[in-house]
Order: sequence, then C-alpha cells, then structure tokens
Amino acid sequence: MKRPAVAALGGGHGLFASLEALRLVTDQITAIVTVADDGGSSGRLREEYDILPPGDLRMALAALCDNSEWGIAWRDALQHRFPGEGPMGGHALGNLIIAGLWDSLGDPIKGLDMVGRLLSARGRVLPMSMQPLRIDATVRGADPEKPEEVQEVSGQVAVAQTPGQVLNLRLFPDPPQPCKEAVDAVLDADWVILGPGSWFTSVMPHLLVPDLLDALVITKAKRMLALNVQMDTGETAGFSASDHLEVLRAHAPALHLDAVLADPGVIGDDERALHALETSAAALGAEVVYKHVADPDTAGVHDTLRLATAYRDVMERSSRGPRHQ
Repeated sequence: MKRPAVAALGGGHGLFASLEALRLVTDQITAIVTVADDGGSSGRLREEYDILPPGDLRMALAALCDNSEWGIAWRDALQHRFPGEGPMGGHALGNLIIAGLWDSLGDPIKGLDMVGRLLSARGRVLPMSMQPLRIDATVRGADPEKPEEVQEVSGQVAVAQTPGQVLNLRLFPDPPQPCKEAVDAVLDADWVILGPGSWFTSVMPHLLVPDLLDALVITKAKRMLALNVQMDTGETAGFSASDHLEVLRAHAPALHLDAVLADPGVIGDDERALHALETSAAALGAEVVYKHVADPDTAGVHDTLRLATAYRDVMERSSRGPRHQ
C-alpha cells in the first residue's frame, strides 16, 4: 500500500500519541493543532506577546522528529522546561524558540516549518487558526454547590478543569480566522484523523472553525475518529464512549465518519454500552473498529506500536474496497 497522506487533528498529549504512531505508518503527515491554550508557559507567552500559544504546536513537532541522534537531541531540547520560580521558570525551551522565530520572521507558518527542518520532522505542523482563540462553554453544575445551575465558563484551562457538564462550546473570535494551509491539507488528504485527546479542549474546537469544518465535510479523504482509551475522566466525567460521539454529532451534524477506532477496554463486557457506541457510530456513517491500543502498563495512555498497527490496519482494510454496511 502506498503511504497515505494523513491530516491529524487535535492537541496536547492525545495528538502527540497519534503523531508518534502515524510516523511509523507514513511520512506524509500534517498535524493541525488547536490554538486555544491559555495556561502555563503557552498562556504566559500568549498574554505577553499576543501570539498563538506555542505549547501544543511544540509537542506536535517533537512527536514528528526524525528518529536519528540529531532529531532526538533537538526533540529533547525543545521539550526541556526551565525549573524555578523566576521569569524563566516553567517555560519550555521550544516555546521560546518558536516565539522568537515568530517575532523574527513575522510568519507563524514559516516559523513552524523552520523548527520542523531543525528536527528533520517527518511531517508538517500547522495551527488550526491564525489567531489565538478562546474557548467558551455553557456548563451545568460548574459550581458543585449548585449542580443544576447553568453558567458560562471561559478559557481552555477553566473548561478543562470544570467539575460540571459541558453543554456546548464556542470559540472567540467568532468566526475564527482559518489557517489556509490546514484547510488545504484536509482537502488533499487520503485520511483525516480526529482525536484522541481532551474532547472539549483538543478535539471539538476544530469543528468550530467554519472553513475547517467545511473542508472536513467535503473532503474526499476517509475520516477516522480515534477514541480515548479511558472514559469518564476530566472534562468528560460521566461520559460513555457513545456520549463522546453524540457530542461530536451535536456540534457538527453534517460531518460523517468512516471509522471509529476504539479499544475494547472502553466497553468491557457491557452489551448495552457496546450497542450504544455502535448505534452512535452508525448515525455518523461509521463502523466501530475494535483494536487493543492501550498501554497495558499505564492507565489512560496509548501504546505507540499498537496504535500504529491499528491505524495501518484500518487504512489497509479501507483500501481493499468499499466497506459493507
């Protein structure tokens, strides 16, 4: 099978895991990264210099580094975080390098491409929008003492940490300015992969950029959704696997999928949960493909080789002909 062109959408550790796996499958990878982070080093640089938050972009670049002594050395350098409580404390070196290149070149895409060349990256990293974005959410029970009260929560960190139930999401500015190169990558791809990752702050935001969503709807690429290997955590507390799909369908009803990749562990022996997941997937036009992709030694983490094998198997299965409904 020829190596497919893949556009991988997400952010943070979920996208990092996906890209590490994809680089074992193909060298035609475009990572399209959320740019709404407002915490930590990224949040500080974003506030001080009015730039895209560089952290998730840095992690995506590190995941795609060449597996050579040079590439690994630069990956480790980019990921190095300064210790201490001073002005440099907590900053990742890669964030500072990216921010410096953006300031010098005046072009975020050129800056990211330059870091990619430094790493001999096996793919390209792009922001989903050319503007730093803010995530706003309507949340029920954000105040634990008022579990039925509905209120607005603003900011990626606040949404990720809310103890309440996220009802819907919005991005500001609205509409966000799309990254043309990211839109083109989706249209030109053989496969588009959404997830895994934090559902409301890493996966769903891509569907709120109208031009990017339009590209996801009309692209001739196959579309795969990679579910997390652990449900009912963090910002999706109380969610089942099928709930994740229902949230996606509610925010992007025109979007259809071809495959939903799920670790059997997210369902276990629960026949009702199995039926609910497959029903939700069918409503999106997809079949559920069950593959063991979790790291057996670390809860909630994907195993790189297992995930790579699963991606390859799903892609090869599709290449053999149309899927039978």
